[in-house]
Amino acid sequence: MIDDCVIVGAGPAGLTAAIYLARFHLKIRLIDDGSSRAALIPRTNNHAGYPDGIPGLDLLLLMRRQAERFGAVREDAHVDEIVPVEGGFNIKFGDRSARARAVLLATGVINNRPEMPQELHDAALMKGLIRYCPICDGYEVTDRRIGVIGSGGHGTREALFLRSYSKDVALIAPGAAHELDDSCRAELDAAGITVLDGPCTPISVDGDKICVTVADSLQKFDTIYPALGSVIRSELAVAAGAQATKDGCLDVDDHQRTSIRGLFAAGDVVSGLDQISHAMGEAGVAATAIRNMLAEQQPLRR
Repeated sequence: MIDDCVIVGAGPAGLTAAIYLARFHLKIRLIDDGSSRAALIPRTNNHAGYPDGIPGLDLLLLMRRQAERFGAVREDAHVDEIVPVEGGFNIKFGDRSARARAVLLATGVINNRPEMPQELHDAALMKGLIRYCPICDGYEVTDRRIGVIGSGGHGTREALFLRSYSKDVALIAPGAAHELDDSCRAELDAAGITVLDGPCTPISVDGDKICVTVADSLQKFDTIYPALGSVIRSELAVAAGAQATKDGCLDVDDHQRTSIRGLFAAGDVVSGLDQISHAMGEAGVAATAIRNMLAEQQPLRR
């Protein structure tokens, strides 16, 4: 049996695509290893339709139930390889494989984390002491004391973005000293952002504060934002021959098509705004384009 489409990843993009494709009466397979970044969100408050906000896990569960209502079923597995073949793709996962006419990659990204024990990190994340997305939750730290772990242009931009929420922002070097050029230092100084050399370790929690040891002093913050970049999970597509940016984001056109015919991508794995709403919109575009491509190859009438 050949699937019409295999979706890799069951975050907001993958699940949205599954809902669309299942409602197009297509035979789909949804493969996911349970590592969606959305599952780590304690509560999203800027996703439309939830006036009181919704935890990331709850949102994913609701989306999965909706997809299952129309026949889409999530398979718990890690995809190891996508191989273009005549008429579609072979997808290898564990000791199994599948054949599909189209593939949608919705694998997202992994945030680079500060140096600290994983259990402590995860507990702090759930309490809002560590945050990764100023666009998502900068509002929640309005007028609080904010630490940004990062340096260079990326760290500077994140600190300046958060300065619009609070006057008390510090940029902390992850290493021994900052790597800031004169223009970055001038911007930070003009905004009143404190610049602290590192290394920023150890990191600990004291009640409702997160503590960062910087040089010889202990700094306490209401929250910290690691601005340490991320790993784009595009390796499956790149190995198959798809074009990507130097950062690893997949190049796609206006219909979410990669450079390989039949291989589509949506969500954080492509260049764009890393937001749930944006990922869902891209998934809707990709799913419709997949449906239309398959209909051109052979009629979908039953």
